[in-house]
Amino acid sequence: MHEYNKGLLANSQELRKNMTREEKHIWYDFLRLLPVEVKRQKILYTFIVDFYVPRYKTIIEIDGRQHETKEMLAEDGERDKFFSENGITVLRYKNRDINQRFEVVCNDILNRFGLSADDLRERR
Repeated sequence: MHEYNKGLLANSQELRKNMTREEKHIWYDFLRLLPVEVKRQKILYTFIVDFYVPRYKTIIEIDGRQHETKEMLAEDGERDKFFSENGITVLRYKNRDINQRFEVVCNDILNRFGLSADDLRERR
């Protein structure tokens, strides 16, 4: 179990209720079908991450255009370094990847976890 800042709980819950279009797409059409637990808007340490897969100690971030600024790239780099130093891998995908190359993103995630499309669960 990772430590976390309980003061972020309300913000995390709000983000979960108001996911971006791209976050909803990858969640409802892929991540929730994985045969492993995936947490949405998970608090880890002092951060809220888009998705966290505890079994693989992996964060999946879906980045909008704001993450392309020099400042945000530096901030994301520091955050990724922090997680790496704590044994957690960060996978980052851009909104445009979700919108234009969804299957490629899904296959990349499956490959990193050693899974295939046959491993996806059918959920209704």
